[in-house]
Amino acid sequence: MMLGYLLLMFGSLSFALGGFVGVNIGTDLSDLPSPEQVVAILRSHQITHVRLFDADNHLLSALSDAGIEVMVSVTNEDVLRIGQSSAAAASWIKKNVAAFVPATNITAIAVGSEVLSTIPHVAPVLVPAMKNLHKALVSSNLNYPIKVSTPISMDIIPKPFPPSAATFNSSWNSTISGILDFLRSTNSFFMLNAYPYYGYLQSNGIFPIEYALFQSLTPVKQIVDPNTLFHYDSMFDAMVDAAYNSMSAYNNTLIPIVVTETGWPWAGGANERDATVENAQTFSNNLIKRVLNDSGPPSQPTIPINTYIYELFNEDNKPGPLSEKSYGVYFTNGSSVYTFSMDTLGQTMVNNASGGFCVARKGADTSSLQDGLNWACGPGQANCSAIQSGQPCYMPDTIENHASYAFNDYYQRMRSVGGTCDFSGTAVLTMADPSYGSCMFTGSTNLSIGGTVTPAMGPDGPPGNGSPGQVADI
Repeated sequence: MMLGYLLLMFGSLSFALGGFVGVNIGTDLSDLPSPEQVVAILRSHQITHVRLFDADNHLLSALSDAGIEVMVSVTNEDVLRIGQSSAAAASWIKKNVAAFVPATNITAIAVGSEVLSTIPHVAPVLVPAMKNLHKALVSSNLNYPIKVSTPISMDIIPKPFPPSAATFNSSWNSTISGILDFLRSTNSFFMLNAYPYYGYLQSNGIFPIEYALFQSLTPVKQIVDPNTLFHYDSMFDAMVDAAYNSMSAYNNTLIPIVVTETGWPWAGGANERDATVENAQTFSNNLIKRVLNDSGPPSQPTIPINTYIYELFNEDNKPGPLSEKSYGVYFTNGSSVYTFSMDTLGQTMVNNASGGFCVARKGADTSSLQDGLNWACGPGQANCSAIQSGQPCYMPDTIENHASYAFNDYYQRMRSVGGTCDFSGTAVLTMADPSYGSCMFTGSTNLSIGGTVTPAMGPDGPPGNGSPGQVADI
């Protein structure tokens, strides 16, 4: 057990040793994969940090020995109960934390989600809930490796620009003071939910969209804090600095910030014209580059901004506008929503002389894919029964999905006698297994499904998703 605790301690140090990018995992979707399949997706894309919006015991079990740091969450519904009862807090820690460590590398507990903004009537017991959970960790000798904090929304900073003049909403002075005192005394960190997408919309044209997307600004568009003369290359950095400055009014001890949520929706309604695949792709690419350079915002340049992207999957059951349902970076079969430029990890494309799997090229012309599909299932003698209606590989019902299966079946059967993966330039080879769910591609070494499949590039998501490409690994 002592060895396990030491491993957890070293794991928690990653918050201080350099910037990392993790992902949030929400479960408000109609076709959530099994816990084992979720972990397979995480591993196939080499994601090493996740934040769960609850403490799902099945997923925590599946994350055992996965090499992934896990932040679990107390749901907003449980904050009141835990804040009013130390026994309830102890029971929660026993069931959702102590039962899984050290095999599952839990390094943090997020108490609620934007409690002050979403359920303000619970605010009086927020700090007591954090304290009760910490005491329960102390009793279990887990207080050092596992930190307790609570995600705070940018909404409680009424005027985030200029960052040097930003302050928390004064009506929350007592609660914020209690939170910061707790974080300082337990050597924890401040959890901030910061969305440049909303900051840009609320600015009503004051800030250029390039500023929200981490893009270069022309000299006439430079964003400068008039009080400090700090230049801000991104709204993201300005938001983080606004939170640092807001905290400085309460105490002189620096508390590092971890951005627990940020992202950009890739689809939106008629009045959400900036929620596009192109903007989401640009934001995510540039965010990753920004965080992984290991620097902080202008006011705290030596403190990396560890960040969790919102989110792994699109949560189609969430209420609200279309954009609220369209933050996911992967579809539930492991295929991507859009293309990242950081593609040095995970999926590896190979040439025709190698083995691997033959799949439809992302963005290939639909009519050319249809021609290739017709040839593969006809003269090419591929076995296309699995992509017929009602069969395991029929859904998603797209030309790209069906072509991927047919191309691969033909290639696996014929490559030993000279068959190639080309199909007039509409096909490519990948070493990653494109099998998903109960759909097994010919040549897969997975002998069963139910979680052993490692999803990868291949069939795209559900029809109508508007996806042009592949997410590289985070």
